[in-house]
Amino acid sequence: MLLAFTLFFLSAGAIYWSCEFFVNGVEWLGRRLNLGATAVGSVLAAFGTALPESAVTFTAVVFGNTPAQKDLGVGAAMGGPLVLATLAYAVVGFALMLNRRRLARETHEVRVDHVRLSRDQAAFLAVFAVKVTLGLVAFAIKPWLGVLFLMAYGVYVWREIRDSDTAPEEEELEPLKIRPNMAEPSLAWAGLQVVLALVAISVASHVFVGQLEAIGTGLHWSPHLVALLLSPVATELPETMNALIWVRQGKERLALANISGAMMIQATIPSALGIFFTPWQFDGTLLASGVITALAILFLWRIFRRGAVDGRVLLGVSSLYGVFALLVAAYFPH
Repeated sequence: MLLAFTLFFLSAGAIYWSCEFFVNGVEWLGRRLNLGATAVGSVLAAFGTALPESAVTFTAVVFGNTPAQKDLGVGAAMGGPLVLATLAYAVVGFALMLNRRRLARETHEVRVDHVRLSRDQAAFLAVFAVKVTLGLVAFAIKPWLGVLFLMAYGVYVWREIRDSDTAPEEEELEPLKIRPNMAEPSLAWAGLQVVLALVAISVASHVFVGQLEAIGTGLHWSPHLVALLLSPVATELPETMNALIWVRQGKERLALANISGAMMIQATIPSALGIFFTPWQFDGTLLASGVITALAILFLWRIFRRGAVDGRVLLGVSSLYGVFALLVAAYFPH
């Protein structure tokens, strides 16, 4: 257990350190590609940080030899959006509260494009509702509907780039970490830093998830508790770390765009893989996670639609994850 806890904290630190390099590199990559700030978060950053958990789903549903292994992939496809819609948004609110004085803010207001974020919540909810509905029915052509989810993500990326807002050139960026003396690093250097950071994030995340499972086993927690509650939190840790870093820099727009973009990826790509390669049938816990995720998104849509969001309100959405944890603990008491 001592070794597991040591590796747990070391890997968490490695993820945070790697995310420092990732967010710095991805901002420069967005500048070199002439992308707007929101598209940097919702497309580039989200796609990069979503790769590890998407790989978990792909491996489980495509190469899994048992129903239990395939169920793990389906659980990952449902657990990711739940964690992002509750804990990740709450982290943004918490980070704003901690850094308010450091950022010389007089209030806890979240400075973002509220209209755009409310629209993103509505789009995600529409896709997510179809995803959950398909988990409740069975029919012959259901596997073919996975194509629609891939198309939905393509439309989302096209829209984000088309409607991209403030160009990153208008913001002062920290020097590229691997080339700190270069005033305007090239696309190749920015891309190299992003790739190296993603490799480090993937390795550290793999170690983190393994130690989390080892700790759960050592504490005699049910494997279902670990799989449904802890593993999704671990796989979404890069997005959470990115949010902490960007909010600390006063860039909550990028933090929330990263979370929103990652949610759309989780609602489409892993879902398409699950629909292609599994029966995509939900049990009670998966349905509960879907309902609670939908409630969280409705809440977020409502507060962003009002046009003014307090960081302390975002912190409150984490209570819905607590509700899910209680339901799972009651369903799997041992």
